[in-house]
Amino acid sequence: MATAAPERTVKAGWWESFYQGLTYRGYEGHWAWIFHRVTGLGVLLFLTLHIVDIFLLTLGPGVFNSLLALYKAPAARILDVFLLFGVLFHAVNGLRIVIIDFWPHATRAHKAIFWAEVAVFLIVFVPSALVLLAPLFGWGGGAQS
Repeated sequence: MATAAPERTVKAGWWESFYQGLTYRGYEGHWAWIFHRVTGLGVLLFLTLHIVDIFLLTLGPGVFNSLLALYKAPAARILDVFLLFGVLFHAVNGLRIVIIDFWPHATRAHKAIFWAEVAVFLIVFVPSALVLLAPLFGWGGGAQS
């Protein structure tokens, strides 16, 4: 009588592990994880750009002032809103992570904490974004570019 060969377990390669991390598993925690990583990379990109533009000061005021002219363009206002989104979401989600890390019993209420995070984020983000975008639409006496 033939016996079945023992099952071989195949260790997942780096691609499978990476793909599993990206596939949507749903729910609040996964979305928070994805946005936290994306906003972290966005903030890193901004900081890199900021270091480069400050370095341009060493090349003289003309180069630096021409770069400042780019920052006053309307497209820069929109990029400012993206920066606000990234920094604010990353900060508020970081606070959620701290709460869950320091108080393990908070994991029982992680969905409620996530939705509280979303509420705090929106309460701060929406008015701030409107203030940043006001000069583009001629609203009120907002700060001029």
